[in-house]
Amino acid sequence: MLQLMPLSAELQKVAIEELGEVPSRIPQDLENLKLWIKQQPHLRARTDDQFLIQFLRGCKYSLEKAKSKLEYALAVRTKFHEYFQFTDVDDVQFRRYHNTGAMMPLPTPLNGFGPRLIMARFTFSGKEFCSKDSVRYMSAMMEVLAISDPIAAINGFVFIMDFSQCTRDHMKDINATMMKLLISVKEKALPMRLKGFYVINLAPYQEQLVKLALTFMPTKLRRRIFICGKDVTTLGEHLPQKYLPQEYGGENGCIDELCLEFNQVWDQYREYFKENSKYGVDEHLRLGGSIFSDFGEFGAGGSFRKIEVD
Repeated sequence: MLQLMPLSAELQKVAIEELGEVPSRIPQDLENLKLWIKQQPHLRARTDDQFLIQFLRGCKYSLEKAKSKLEYALAVRTKFHEYFQFTDVDDVQFRRYHNTGAMMPLPTPLNGFGPRLIMARFTFSGKEFCSKDSVRYMSAMMEVLAISDPIAAINGFVFIMDFSQCTRDHMKDINATMMKLLISVKEKALPMRLKGFYVINLAPYQEQLVKLALTFMPTKLRRRIFICGKDVTTLGEHLPQKYLPQEYGGENGCIDELCLEFNQVWDQYREYFKENSKYGVDEHLRLGGSIFSDFGEFGAGGSFRKIEVD
């Protein structure tokens, strides 16, 4: 019997119409992906139904695309493990970062039945935390939403990033290679749909970095990025204010309270994340060259020139 979270009738309709899901074919689709995994000597992958079905859904049931995305996700975890191979929800630095409320999914999806809204802020100290902490937390958040939140899994998500508390300390270890890596991971490894990315309260020097990141993005992704600058009123053209958190004059939860509640989600998936240490890629057994030639030695002891901001 399949071990899958049930979908509401509304979400199942979206899965069928937008993702190409055929409920009667799910067992065979999953079996085909599991068989392929068994035939790959270099892959160490989860084979539980809930994990694998998200790669099928995220690739609109193209088996070949699901294989590619799964392999890339596992390879990323192995090569850039300090950023993407998260295993310990009780890690002190991780919980401290969580408790700053820097990133939090909001309870009501956009327009009541749309993508999951995720609020991101620079509420953490740039002296106490580095980009590795932010990326590690974001990676863990995306992973837990993919397996636990049917709305995010089916309808995708919308990111709202507020730069009002961002300082140069937050930017000190950002470089172009890291930007390129994160964009590549989003495109090639993340099995959920990004429906929009809204950037608000940008200072001029921060806008330089955002515009640099845009140059690394494919056209389809760039079209989903909206830069509001300091004029946050333009956000209302896309996201009605009621769907923002209370801190932004909306009705969509209080971030501090949501943050406290979300600790229960991390606790619930404690064993799941511990198991992550077993999964990845053994490059010595891979047939063919590395899929990371574009990234040089990043994540493996290399260093890169930081971006200078005026």
